[in-house]
Amino acid sequence: MAASIALKTFIGLRQSTPENNAIVLSNPTAVATSPRRRLRINASKSSPRVTGRNLRVAVVGGGPAGGCAAETLAKGGIETFLIERKMDNCKPCGGAIPLCMVGEFDLPLDIIDRRVTKMKMISPSNVAVDIGRTLKPHEYIGMVRREVLDAYLRERASTAGATVINGLFLKMDLPQSKNAPYVLHYSDYNTKTGAAGEKKTLEVDAIVGADGANSRVAKGIGAGDYEYAIAFQERIKISDDKMKYYEDLAEMYVGDDVSPDFYGWVFPKCDHVAVGTGTVTHKGDIKKFQTATRLRARDKIEGGKIIRVEAHPIPEHPRPRRVLDRVALVGDAAGYVTKCSGEGIYFAAKSGRMCAEAIVEGSENGKRMVDESDLRVYLQKWDKTYWPTYKVLDILQKVFYRSDPAREAFVEMCADEYVQRMTFDSYLYKRVVPGNPLEDLKLAVNTIGSLVRANALRKEMEKLSV
Repeated sequence: MAASIALKTFIGLRQSTPENNAIVLSNPTAVATSPRRRLRINASKSSPRVTGRNLRVAVVGGGPAGGCAAETLAKGGIETFLIERKMDNCKPCGGAIPLCMVGEFDLPLDIIDRRVTKMKMISPSNVAVDIGRTLKPHEYIGMVRREVLDAYLRERASTAGATVINGLFLKMDLPQSKNAPYVLHYSDYNTKTGAAGEKKTLEVDAIVGADGANSRVAKGIGAGDYEYAIAFQERIKISDDKMKYYEDLAEMYVGDDVSPDFYGWVFPKCDHVAVGTGTVTHKGDIKKFQTATRLRARDKIEGGKIIRVEAHPIPEHPRPRRVLDRVALVGDAAGYVTKCSGEGIYFAAKSGRMCAEAIVEGSENGKRMVDESDLRVYLQKWDKTYWPTYKVLDILQKVFYRSDPAREAFVEMCADEYVQRMTFDSYLYKRVVPGNPLEDLKLAVNTIGSLVRANALRKEMEKLSV
């Protein structure tokens, strides 16, 4: 029997073409001996109709990606099952959401703890730059608690008709023929069978993997691994007087002390602040970086009580494979977290919705079977829309997060009003904003100047350390 291998052609997020994506070959020697053939996938309108029922889809994972996917599927006529193990889902997440998400996903204002209109970017030498001067009166960054947001989205999916299962997904059996079902194995905690839950199976026509960075769905389709960061966060209850300082303010700290390749944060929530940091390159030192973040913010959180400690992996780039047959990955499971900012909530919700819309459209509202071509419609739209955003932030991280002098230059740049306007417009509305040519030229000159000064500072520091 010939072995099966997969070409890992998807290294980073890029505009998708059929030949960019992972292709399964039945003959390993074909890679070396045969010219690469253009992969063509036929439209699925010829797919057979589903008889006696509607298309059945399982969404594994109940975070923003899974909740939004399940709601869209259920509203689109799909028989939908949403499986989530941790219904409180207190993920160590800064919890910042862009303004566009509030309207686009029709989020009620009462689930938003704080409306941040000011932000301080604090350099390694503790130079603080105030950011937010360009915000319009109605604009803000929303701060949410994940357990509140996720529960709301799951409840909305349930109201739309999805069956929500409090269960732990274990594994899946792949179809034995073209349109045969996937068999999901999971532990059901809805039943009163003790802590281990009741072992059950579920047959479905397609699967949306929204089960995070450690995705078992991704493992089940051989989606490949990716580099990941560790995020560590403490929720700290501080006095009412100190909370007034953070009423509409968030802080970001950069420096080797708080993270060699990311940043530390203090984000306000309803009655506490979330203090955290992350790293890819020095995961074993994460607690040391967290201590440094608390130390940098000590005057403003002094006397606070730690009420929760959280840690979680965060993907650094998309997986080599995000779709296979009738299985698609979304959110963290697919690797949709931006470099530089580490943002993932909006992209999780958006990818879940876009994937579900592709399934609804391809199945003609649940009346037909779907195939891989339907799911690749979602990938093509996703990559076309968001590739520029990911690429820009990847470059920014590589340029400005590589050393403390470079971070000093980055913070210096953030004081520029044009930079702030471009940054906030891109963040709040999730688009790469076209700039003014004259201002862009001025920004380029200022950036070079900042980097030159940073390099000079680095050389002087090296002299002192000799």
